Amino acid sequence: MQESFEGSIKNILKIIGENPKREGLLKTPERVHKALEFLTSGYKESPTDVLNDALFASSNNEMVLMRNIEFYSLCEHHLLPIIGRVHVAYIPNGKVVGLSKIPRMVNIYAHRLQIQEQMTEQIAQAIQDVIAPKGVGVVVEARHMCVEMRGVQKINSTTTTSALRGCFIKNADTRREFFSLIDSPRETHF
Repeated sequence: MQESFEGSIKNILKIIGENPKREGLLKTPERVHKALEFLTSGYKESPTDVLNDALFASSNNEMVLMRNIEFYSLCEHHLLPIIGRVHVAYIPNGKVVGLSKIPRMVNIYAHRLQIQEQMTEQIAQAIQDVIAPKGVGVVVEARHMCVEMRGVQKINSTTTTSALRGCFIKNADTRREFFSLIDSPRETHF
């Protein structure tokens, strides 16, 4: 499989007018293979397994928010980078999840060919299904290189998507608190 992949990359190099035997390109097919293998490694992991691995009983019933989870993904339409950050909040219903598991779960979905809208929904649904909280809120803010590098070429444009579940939809105060917290500028000095 690797040999076939690398042969395809050599053909692509030829098609665009390059010489795959040029010194700087000799190892490019192997490098591209390794890079794409890593960038799509999310297909080999289960968000459910990651989240279930660290569920803990808790009497907390206030919002748990993790802001600014950086991610990068590949646009499924052009295979160009999507770069951004994710904000995830939930209100526990007897269980909390280990905090490190939330960014790991974000990476699982980000390391698949994606569209931002779907990734936002997938993150919210995984938390809803596994943790079963009273509600979930997810906001994704990202830059799309398919918009910036080709097509309309609008540098620094951003796209924001959200997915809400449970009390984040039903309760305006909860929703307002969530959006207020993710929008508030904070300097943290630890």
